[in-house]
Amino acid sequence: MTSLLFNQKAMVVGAGAMGGGIAQVLVEAGWEVLLYDTQDASLENGIARVRGVWDKLVEKGKINDAQRSAYNQQLSAAYVLREAAVVSLVMEAIYENLDAKRSVFTTLDDVVREDCILATNTSSLSVSSIAAGVKHPEPLMPLVEIVPGIATAPEVVEACVAAVAAWGKVGVVAKDSPGFLVNRIARPFYGEALHLFEEQMADMATIDWALTELGGFRMGPFALMDLIGHDINYVVTETVWMQFYYDPRFRPSLSQKRLLDAGWLGRKSGRGFYDYRNGATLPEPTRNEALGRAIVDRVVAMLINEAADAVYRGIGSESDVETAMLKGVNYPKGLIAWGHEWGWTKVRDQIEALRERSGDNRYRVCPWIHDLISAQ
Repeated sequence: MTSLLFNQKAMVVGAGAMGGGIAQVLVEAGWEVLLYDTQDASLENGIARVRGVWDKLVEKGKINDAQRSAYNQQLSAAYVLREAAVVSLVMEAIYENLDAKRSVFTTLDDVVREDCILATNTSSLSVSSIAAGVKHPEPLMPLVEIVPGIATAPEVVEACVAAVAAWGKVGVVAKDSPGFLVNRIARPFYGEALHLFEEQMADMATIDWALTELGGFRMGPFALMDLIGHDINYVVTETVWMQFYYDPRFRPSLSQKRLLDAGWLGRKSGRGFYDYRNGATLPEPTRNEALGRAIVDRVVAMLINEAADAVYRGIGSESDVETAMLKGVNYPKGLIAWGHEWGWTKVRDQIEALRERSGDNRYRVCPWIHDLISAQ
């Protein structure tokens, strides 16, 4: 590799909502961006959607006409992948399928310069697996969670950290492990809420109310799953579960799978856990504070345990774990800090009580928590 990020030109592969958002960030950071999609209509819609965002920013007075004009000139459509030959960075943002992502990178490998950085926006797939078959697998990483593959050169990681900072984003370095940091640690926010619902401890509206009003989260888990879409959220959960060799900590929910099978994908389809069709009324929660506190304690204990496990297994440093959850999913507190605030004995006792009651092996206290308690 002769140089890294030799110019500020990038290609984003995939013109959906995620790809468009990445293109917008890069353009606003001063990069020239080529947006590519296999479907011309999707590509043109993607370009129009990003430019529409800048139109709205002008209307709100957040940017001026000159800035909008400059941004529009920096973003252009690429109708063939061969145009990636002129860029120093390619960001892949297609759907979550290992074979499809591998195919993109195998094709790009024959097109791009030797020193071009290839990046993936995967939520849960192995970075090293995506890189398999690429002649130079060392330059592969996601955008904000910088995930080196087993062959990634240290200077590539350093270049990516610097680039992310220059884009005005926060970068954290994570080990190439299922779900990386954010999507691994966040699984209990959905999974434990689904268990509460399936055990009939509380209904969806009450669980969402408890975690927002009492827990301080910006959205409840059921509303958030509906917003993300079950075709994405469920698939990420299932992928992480399978990649962890069916560890019960990450076991998917039949309740969510039924929605996916029925095509009730959430807001995008008009129905999910909630009904978003015209004339539908959202259910009212049961505002019982004792019940709400029990809900929050159960979900937060599992989140803290998962964050502790990520540190224990070296998936990320304590600092990067905290940053990932605060900046990546806007949690009200860093989970390690939350554990210190609660006291690690409370975290342990909460999880062990769940295991004793249910017999479910998903309730396992991370050894790092036991070590912290022993050191007190």
